[in-house]
Amino acid sequence: MSVIYDADHGLFTLKTRDTDYQMKVDELGYLLHLYYGSRTDQPMDYLLTFLDRGFSGNPAEKHLDKTYSLDTLPQEYPFKGTGDYRGIAFKMENADGAVSCDLRYKGHEIRDGKYCLKRLPSARGERPDPAGKPDGNVTTLSVTLTDALSGVEVELLYGVYEAENVITRAAVIRNRGTGRVVIRRALSCCLDCLSGSYELVHFHGRHTLEMQKERTPVGHAALSIGSRRGTSSHQHNPAVILADREASEESGAVTGCLLSFSGSFLCEAEKDQFEQTRLLMGMNDEQLAYPLMPGEELEAPECVLSFTKQGFRELSLTYHDFLRAYVIRDPYAGKPRPVLINSWEAAYFDFDGDTIVHLADEAADLGLDMVVMDDGWFGARNDDLRALGDWKPNEKKLGCSLSVLIRRVEEKGVKFGIWIEPEMVNEDSDLYRAHPDWVLKVPGKPPVYARNQLVLDFSRKEVRDSIFQSIAEVLDQGNVSYVKWDMNRSVADVYSLEHVPGKVRYEYVAGVYEFLKKLNERYPNLLIEGCSGGGGRFDAGMLHYEPQIWGSDNSDAVDRCLIQYGLSYFYPASTVGAHVSAVPNHQTGRITPLQTRGITAMAGTFGYELDPAKLSEDEKADIREQIRHYRRFEPLVREGAFYRLSDPYRDGISAWGFVSPDRHTVLLNYVCLENHGNMDVKYVRAAGLDPAAWYVSETDGRRFSGAALMEAGLPVPPQLKDYAAGQILLRADT
Repeated sequence: MSVIYDADHGLFTLKTRDTDYQMKVDELGYLLHLYYGSRTDQPMDYLLTFLDRGFSGNPAEKHLDKTYSLDTLPQEYPFKGTGDYRGIAFKMENADGAVSCDLRYKGHEIRDGKYCLKRLPSARGERPDPAGKPDGNVTTLSVTLTDALSGVEVELLYGVYEAENVITRAAVIRNRGTGRVVIRRALSCCLDCLSGSYELVHFHGRHTLEMQKERTPVGHAALSIGSRRGTSSHQHNPAVILADREASEESGAVTGCLLSFSGSFLCEAEKDQFEQTRLLMGMNDEQLAYPLMPGEELEAPECVLSFTKQGFRELSLTYHDFLRAYVIRDPYAGKPRPVLINSWEAAYFDFDGDTIVHLADEAADLGLDMVVMDDGWFGARNDDLRALGDWKPNEKKLGCSLSVLIRRVEEKGVKFGIWIEPEMVNEDSDLYRAHPDWVLKVPGKPPVYARNQLVLDFSRKEVRDSIFQSIAEVLDQGNVSYVKWDMNRSVADVYSLEHVPGKVRYEYVAGVYEFLKKLNERYPNLLIEGCSGGGGRFDAGMLHYEPQIWGSDNSDAVDRCLIQYGLSYFYPASTVGAHVSAVPNHQTGRITPLQTRGITAMAGTFGYELDPAKLSEDEKADIREQIRHYRRFEPLVREGAFYRLSDPYRDGISAWGFVSPDRHTVLLNYVCLENHGNMDVKYVRAAGLDPAAWYVSETDGRRFSGAALMEAGLPVPPQLKDYAAGQILLRADT
């Protein structure tokens, strides 16, 4: 059994292959957190200590027992109203305005299979397979806490993936009482660690330089990261690791926490006065004041947890496998995704139908699978000042209908894709002129602009339904194989004509998910790539509907090494939109070799972002060879194990490897980030190989033992050029 309940001691144990997660209902009905770590196979309530701590209050039942305080005890879902002065997961306002509650254990249920959230994404309970057979691996634990005074219940949900070493958490708040309450905080996860010194590994950044890894010691000052932008954001990713301070790639205790939510989020970590560490994760409570009338409920998003003592590498492999198996909806499951070329950096807004057809002609000649028509194909859209929201093809600009253009592209032997930005509108648009009340805008106040755009109120069904109908009419005009869904600004004016302000942020994100779910259902074979100015909404929530997300608007190969390094800690390479672009790079001005750009993009979905007409014949020949080469090992990128083989911030080289599930095929990759006089030799040590096997290089036929490649590595001699890169394909000698 992966969930065990000891009724005599009120003890819950959640077991995965290598871990135990324990909590306990104590004599007062409070749910205490005991342990999350390697398997111990014994009750862990012996860790609890009861001491008289000054200024730590006691519940009414224990007011004469100064040793019992919820200000010092580890808790599973801490809430406002118990005298716990640490960060809390839950806060609500009662009908009389009092901000307090007292959540006690009411009951629980253990059942086979995986719980499902109604309005927010949650991981599946079985791996997708042609027969549709569940693997019987997942168990759900539901624990209900209730506040007697208000009648509010909080259902804590746990999904235990035994073989995968993963536990998911979510919460559902229900008003079972007779009066209105307001939810002011509803986080998804709390982890209380009774001892230890930790660092929070998180990923900060900005537009065009996302996912920069940072390790911050967790001390007595509260450490808080998150987003207030209405999206998960470029500034912080909703994925963190609580790590032992000595943890490394290959060793050390690390706990991952990945939030499946695409809106504003919050992560807090802090040591308390008695050296205990608390980690909290969930949706951001800023501007959250969600009213619940009797009978109504609110879902807190799912959080995916995993623990290992084998360092960051093992943790990443766990998340990669889990997301591929239980989260990502991929219409190309088990098959290569198309290698595409996007029109944006080739033409920006300056194109017509013939431009796209010519691009298709060039794409076919190069061996590409698809052409994507980016921004500028609709309404009066010839710049970024107008026409967003007017999702009708500009036939005058295109020179034909969209149906005809799609056929012309397909006649060249390539598929057709298109760019959309459904959540946005320009004031200079037919849509805004007809429905100025459809945007998020504070009455009487001039709006906050970004990219000259306003945000449509996707918390309102009539808005979503109208935009969906417009997009569907576009997609129904021909065989559209791919959609790039963009969102090019943050949410600032949080006001809706339909919802009270405290509901808007939540309802907006839930509305986006509903829209995407409808799109998936109506077009099950459509490949959707998410984007928000690149990585501004790269999160597990979006991956439930979009199997790949544009990694960054920055396609510079050197910067991409750092961005993709950060993404690799949680997200598999098959989810990372990555393209070869022109040089000088349009974001940095840097000039890098075509080989380097290709190798870097092959650590993702792989495609091109340039104008082939501006390439020399030699460059075109190199691209044809790149594409042929990529197709040979594409299954490695899609299904293989990904290993970080260097620290690009420290080592002066970015190196990574892909290893097939049977460990027979290995692809080692490197990009030299530094070039100095009389350079030292870099060595790339492989990982994940069979130490007893012998591997043959397809480049020069040399043979290496798996043990040698992992223990000593391969030398990368200095080269007299900037940003040299290489790939070494190895196959086991059988």
